[in-house]
Amino acid sequence: MNCARVKIKICGLTNIDDAAKSVYYGATALGFNFYKKSPRYVSPSKVRRIVEALPPLVTPVGIFVNQKERAIREILKFTRIATVQFHGEEDQVFCKRFSDVKVIKAFRVGPGFDPESVKKFKVDAYLFDTFQADQIGGTGKTFSWEVISAVKWDRPVILSGGLNHENVFQAVAAVKPYAVDVASGVEKMPGIKNHRMIQAFCEAVHFLSEKQPGN
Repeated sequence: MNCARVKIKICGLTNIDDAAKSVYYGATALGFNFYKKSPRYVSPSKVRRIVEALPPLVTPVGIFVNQKERAIREILKFTRIATVQFHGEEDQVFCKRFSDVKVIKAFRVGPGFDPESVKKFKVDAYLFDTFQADQIGGTGKTFSWEVISAVKWDRPVILSGGLNHENVFQAVAAVKPYAVDVASGVEKMPGIKNHRMIQAFCEAVHFLSEKQPGN
């Protein structure tokens, strides 16, 4: 594994200051939650202003949960976002309708998790999060990383679920993901980030890169 390739996605952003700090410390993707029941929900109008202020080579990601295609497309057009993350029960057919944008499909890892069902989704990346019956994402809890590290995936893997600056080293070593995704692990409260925690998280991932042979 070349840890220099591990990307950082900061998720659940709701304001421009937190977005700017995330980019400053090394995030290359930012997640914006359009699921209205989420404590990290942010309006499309706010997201548009944030996206317009982002520097080049930073990817904004729109997060949707069981929303209708027309509503999703209206938000994408308005916010100028070209990468979606489906975090609900969206099936393979629904995901294929979005072949004109990049698609990340999230899967919650818990009892009965079936890797073969994941592989049926021909999307751009798989994101693995922790299953919790009463909460979709942002649980602050990890899952058994061995469940996915033992599988040979045919798509880039994004690791999520309870990550923070203290455990991301072990997580990356165990899973060898394409990217890591963090929300609650860098927050003061849902949707409001702690800039020192963002810095510590990004520095932990960068430290992995520096320790690789040849770097």
